[in-house]
Amino acid sequence: MLVVHVHVRIKPESIAEFRLATIENARASIQESGIARFDVIEQQDDATRFVLIEAYRTPDAAAAHKETAHYAKWRDAVAPMMAQPRQSVKYNSVFPDPEGW
Repeated sequence: MLVVHVHVRIKPESIAEFRLATIENARASIQESGIARFDVIEQQDDATRFVLIEAYRTPDAAAAHKETAHYAKWRDAVAPMMAQPRQSVKYNSVFPDPEGW
């Protein structure tokens, strides 16, 4: 299991539009067989900060996700909304057992 946290900081005037675009992408993403989970969370004390928590069944599934039309649409739509470039951090799942998902 590959878990990716994507940290995003949005321009204040783009928060609502970013939410809509990101939820649309997340809904399409969870339909991919290689994605176990795709969460969109917003920081409580700063509505311009989001984290996308993406859990992929395999590293290949993460690469396949970036080839989808919905990802490309999201990437291009939200690029001008960013207050700074997004950053991702990759993790290996330790618990629960990835085979048990």
